[in-house]
Amino acid sequence: MQIDLESLKYPIGKFSIPQEINFEMIKKAVTRIADFPINIFILASPLTPAQLDAPYRPGGWTVRQLLHHCADSHGQALFRFKHALTEENPSIKPYDEGSWANLPDAALPAAYALDMLRLVHAKWLHLLQNMSPADFERTYYHPEKQRSQTLAEVTLMYAWHGEHHLAHISGLIQRNFDR
Repeated sequence: MQIDLESLKYPIGKFSIPQEINFEMIKKAVTRIADFPINIFILASPLTPAQLDAPYRPGGWTVRQLLHHCADSHGQALFRFKHALTEENPSIKPYDEGSWANLPDAALPAAYALDMLRLVHAKWLHLLQNMSPADFERTYYHPEKQRSQTLAEVTLMYAWHGEHHLAHISGLIQRNFDR
């Protein structure tokens, strides 16, 4: 049986920016972001250490690395939002996600990443729920993409990001583990 690496990399498809983003779409994305820490906890917390150390696809990160990546990425998102809300179109600091996933802290217990996600999301969600429609039009500049992004676009992207990684883990569980 041939493995379709592209579908393993992007099980829910690649993120695409809608041509128009309305406030209803933003509110739904905020709800998806709110649900993410709970959903990833439910999915990942029953996994054994061996399952946490299994890659979600050939050549991909382990579930443990993926959990720490989500904690790192969503922590970065919180700080990027705060910069965009307090500065005019600030340049963000990109980071090498692959290198971060190979740092020693990515081998820490999965519970650390899950706790960090819960706490980061508590702060981030409070911020998101108290932003006005005008706040979501604020921007930051992404040097790797060489363009400014609105917080509305970024909110939708992070809602996708969480679901993207949930699908990585659930796909691995369905393919390889009995539950």
